[in-house]
Amino acid sequence: MQRREVLRLLATGTALQLAPSKWLVFAREARSLLAETQFRRTLNPHDDATLKALADMIIPRTDTPAASEAGVSEFVDLVLTEWYEPSERAHFLDGLASVDSQSRTLFQKNFIDCSTEQKGKLLTELGAKMVEGAVPGSRRRSVQRPAPPKANFYADFRRLALTAYYTSEAGATQALHYEVIPEQYQGCNISPAKEPKQP
Repeated sequence: MQRREVLRLLATGTALQLAPSKWLVFAREARSLLAETQFRRTLNPHDDATLKALADMIIPRTDTPAASEAGVSEFVDLVLTEWYEPSERAHFLDGLASVDSQSRTLFQKNFIDCSTEQKGKLLTELGAKMVEGAVPGSRRRSVQRPAPPKANFYADFRRLALTAYYTSEAGATQALHYEVIPEQYQGCNISPAKEPKQP
């Protein structure tokens, strides 16, 4: 089974069924704001390029559009600006910067300048760290619950990238083969974006 098929099954079979209704409403609202927002408000051009490169490694172009072609970076920028708290936003941006830092340590260049093989190696390391940080299930019941794990940038990024991709028109209609019968796919109504919340 190919990675694209696994992601598609994850998105349709499990993720959407288990997703809290707040996430689905949130994704719908985010999509409605994207068309009017023509500029990035949180991501600078380098961060945007790095995010697109990361997303395209997770969801590359095949017979369906790549993540960057589906507007993943625009969605993530909107989420960072409109919904994340300042501490969450800072954590995400620090994580994004750490990708370049790790890339420079390993390959002496920024992530966006790396070869596909080098990018894959770095993503494998990020994935391993994400798995290490996960709290393993326990068969024994504990009187005291363990502390929740510290937020992991790569886990947050993957969640956002998959949500962005599979709620986009390209992801829904081409990757998931979403069809409304008898009508065509209709996105959300567009409303102007709000100014960033002041801390």
